[in-house]
Amino acid sequence: MGCCLAALLFLSGCAIPRVRAEDRLFLSLSADFVDTYALSSSALDGVPVGGLSAITYDIQRDRYYALSDDRGRFGPPRFYVLRVEFDATEPQRPRIGSVEIESVTLLKDAQGNPYEADQLDPEGIALTPLRTLLIASEGSAAANTEPLIGEYDLEIGQLQRQFQIPDRYLPDRDDGPNAGQTKGVQENLSFEALAINASSGASGLFEPYRLFVATEAPLLQDLDPEPDIPLKNRFLHYYVDQYQSTLLSEHLYPMDFAPSGAVLNGLSEILVVDQSGHFLGLERAFGLQEFSIKLYQLATGGATDISAIATLKGSLDSINPIQKQLLLNFSDLDRPLDNFEGMTLGPRLSDGSQSLILVSDNNFEQDGQTELLVLRLTDVSD
Repeated sequence: MGCCLAALLFLSGCAIPRVRAEDRLFLSLSADFVDTYALSSSALDGVPVGGLSAITYDIQRDRYYALSDDRGRFGPPRFYVLRVEFDATEPQRPRIGSVEIESVTLLKDAQGNPYEADQLDPEGIALTPLRTLLIASEGSAAANTEPLIGEYDLEIGQLQRQFQIPDRYLPDRDDGPNAGQTKGVQENLSFEALAINASSGASGLFEPYRLFVATEAPLLQDLDPEPDIPLKNRFLHYYVDQYQSTLLSEHLYPMDFAPSGAVLNGLSEILVVDQSGHFLGLERAFGLQEFSIKLYQLATGGATDISAIATLKGSLDSINPIQKQLLLNFSDLDRPLDNFEGMTLGPRLSDGSQSLILVSDNNFEQDGQTELLVLRLTDVSD
């Protein structure tokens, strides 16, 4: 009997395919190109439409809120309401039929005043269960403006509350003869990515949710001088209820090495995929080879809390970073690449698949383009 059982176990073991640890860590996702749509250059209420650095989808209204990162050069900080109509004539080949910019809302401070130039650099946006907008601003050490994570009224754009940001993220300034910064977020490389993990709210009651914010590049005190060491970004995790927010943890986000000749390399967006710690991460580089854009699946389970670590310089063998798996290299799409900075899960497409909507930032340049790109997100294990 024992020999037969041993033989059965041996044969069963041979029949079971080997599963890599990486395959158990990540979801079985694929991302495929569906369509693209270029918005025409125009102005709304006297300010140009452009600089769209983030986007979020409102499933209740079937509308998108697109955030402009204009610091006040062309108009006040603002977000747009977009209506995107899909052409379902061919269900297996869904396409964008039209895009309408319905309105623009100016962002205001807690007193209801419009922001002055360089006081807000909005880069990340998400819609909350309370139907407010969470917006991340990079700030500017040069303009003596601190980074901000704020909750804004959806209808009038006024700041309702601010989230506490640890001191290590705040730039220090020395106004003496050796003026300079020694810590905090780097200029124009601050809070670029923002996402929330909220329940469906089927009970009709407000339920606390999780907020995630990531830096585009390392804090100044985390920046290694050696070019052969990958950039080490920080990924913040907040717990939010109706009355307060608590920073629960921080994690190390390891950047890919920049392509040769790149002058910019950063994490431009994150997006929650499920309730189990899976995200999408959008990395973007720019330089001699133009844009390099890659979409990653992220797994945060098991990542070390680094909130008590003052600097990430040097070897970090004792730290478990956020794990990454390449989902799509945009260079493989065989099409010109724009400056894609924002993404959101959109509606189901006519073929039943989940849409992933990305938006590009034209930087208000004449040869820049504001573009929506649609990907099909599929669970290949089905």
